[in-house]
Amino acid sequence: MSNDIRTRAIVLRRTNFGEADRIINFLTKEGPVSAIAKGVRKEKSKLAGGVELFCVSEITLHEGLNNRLCVLTSARMLEHFGNIVYNLSELELASFVMKKIGSACENASGPEYFDLLEQILAALNAGVNPELVETWFWFNFARVGGEQINLIKDVEGAKLDPFCSYVWDSTESALRKQLGGNVGPEEIKLMRLILSSDLKTVSRVNDISTKLPTILHIGKTINRISNSHNP
Repeated sequence: MSNDIRTRAIVLRRTNFGEADRIINFLTKEGPVSAIAKGVRKEKSKLAGGVELFCVSEITLHEGLNNRLCVLTSARMLEHFGNIVYNLSELELASFVMKKIGSACENASGPEYFDLLEQILAALNAGVNPELVETWFWFNFARVGGEQINLIKDVEGAKLDPFCSYVWDSTESALRKQLGGNVGPEEIKLMRLILSSDLKTVSRVNDISTKLPTILHIGKTINRISNSHNP
C-alpha cells in the first residue's frame, strides 16, 4: 500500500533546516501538514518552484513513519499570486491572514480554511480593495470557526426591520434598534451577502466603500468574542 499523498496546498511557513533543506508547513484541503523538502535550497532543485509563498501548488508527500515529518517528493505550482508582494498593505494583510488561519486550523480539518485563504490571496492579487478583503475575511473566519452574527433578529428577538436603523451590541452579538444608528438596511444586506457569497462575487458590488468601516468593526468584534470563548 502506497504511503504517497497528492493534494493541492498553500505554503503557510518555511523554515531552513540543515545546509539545503527546508521544513514546509502547508495548508491543504485535508488540513495542515508539515513536510521536509530535501535539497530545496540548492540552485537546481525541482521542488523550489512549487513551494513559493503566495501560490497554490499540487504536491506529493510521502508519509513518515511513526508520526515523523512527511517528505515532499514533488511540487508543481498551479497559480502564483505574485502581485501581492508589490503592495505593502496587501502583503501585510496576506501575511496576517495566513498566520490567523494557520493557527486556527491546527486542530481542524476540512476544506473551509483552505478555501478561505485561497480566495483571500486571489482577491489581493487581483487588486480588490484590501478593506473589503479584510471585512470578508473576518466575517467568514468567524463563520468557519462556529461564530456568526444574527442577521435575522435583533437583541430583543424581533425580526430586523428594513425601515429601522441599528447599532452593533457586542455583548449580545446582535443588532440593537436605535434611532440614527450606523447600521441600516444597506449594511445588513451587505453583511448577508458577505456571509453567503464568495469574495469574487462580493467584490463586484458597487458603492460599498462607505459601509465598510462599520461592517469591518463588527467583523473584528465577532472574532474577539470568539477568542474570549476559546482561550
